[in-house]
Amino acid sequence: MGEIESEIVDLCEIWVIPSEVMVSKKLATAMLFGVASLLFTGFCISATAANPDTASRERENAAEKYVAQKIQLWQDRLNLRNWDIRFQLVRTDKLEPKTLGNINWDSDVKKATISVLSSYDYTLPYHEMLDDMEFTVVHEMVHLHLASLPRSDASRRVEEHAVNELARALLKLAKH
Repeated sequence: MGEIESEIVDLCEIWVIPSEVMVSKKLATAMLFGVASLLFTGFCISATAANPDTASRERENAAEKYVAQKIQLWQDRLNLRNWDIRFQLVRTDKLEPKTLGNINWDSDVKKATISVLSSYDYTLPYHEMLDDMEFTVVHEMVHLHLASLPRSDASRRVEEHAVNELARALLKLAKH
C-alpha cells in the first residue's frame, strides 16, 4: 500500500468510517482530493472577493498601458510627432458631464494633455472599454489639427460632430 493510500485509510479510521463502507482506496483518495480542491477553490474565491480592488487596479494599469500605446500610434498616424502629448486617466468628476475625455493644449509650445475616462468609471466590458478609450484618444488628437481654426461657443457643437465623424472614419480605416 502506498504512503498516500495509507494516510487515507488512517484518516478514514480517525473519522470512524467503517472499513465496510470504504468501497475502494482509490475512491477514498479521489474524494479526499475532491474535498481539498473544493476547499482550495473556496479559499481563492474568498480571497478575490475580499480584495476586489486588486482586479480593478490591474484593469486600470492595463488600460493605462493600452492608452499609452494608442497615443504613440495615433500621434504618428496623424502626423503630430512634433507635439509633446501626454495623457491621464481621470475619474468622472474631472470631466464635463456626458463626456469621456478632453484635451488641453498650448499651440505655441506644441504641448497637449489628453484626459481619458478611467477604467474605474466604465461599465462596458473590457474590450469595448479599450475601443472606447482609443476612440477618445483619436477624437482628442483630431482637435489638435483644428486648433488653429477660430472657435466659438456656436461652432463648438458643429466641431464636435465633425471630430466624431473623422475619428470614426479613421478608426474604421485603421481596422481594415
